[in-house]
Amino acid sequence: MNPSPEKLDLALVTRLREVVAGEVVTEVELRTLDDEAGGWLRATDAQLRAAEDRLTKLNADPATPLAEIAAEVRRAEALARERDEARRLIEGLERRTRELRTAWLKHHADAGSPFDPRT
Repeated sequence: MNPSPEKLDLALVTRLREVVAGEVVTEVELRTLDDEAGGWLRATDAQLRAAEDRLTKLNADPATPLAEIAAEVRRAEALARERDEARRLIEGLERRTRELRTAWLKHHADAGSPFDPRT
């Protein structure tokens, strides 16, 4: 049985927060997190656009109950907050990736070549 999408999102957000905060991560996991976070952002953007389209249609119909419009507004606001968090975490992940790759390159530059007779 597969976990629900909400649990997958929670696990992804939790791990992204940990990595952005400085937890140890491998290059493979960085790439996986980047892919998953990008998918999360694209899905959230699509859901937000759909909610905004529904809201436009609801507002155009004077017979639409106010409660229905209010529910869609709350949904759109929640999706906008989620999209903003996804963007913030992706930016943090990109920053962390650059830091780790720079540290790796520096470490290997400092270690020198095993073929260099001076080392």
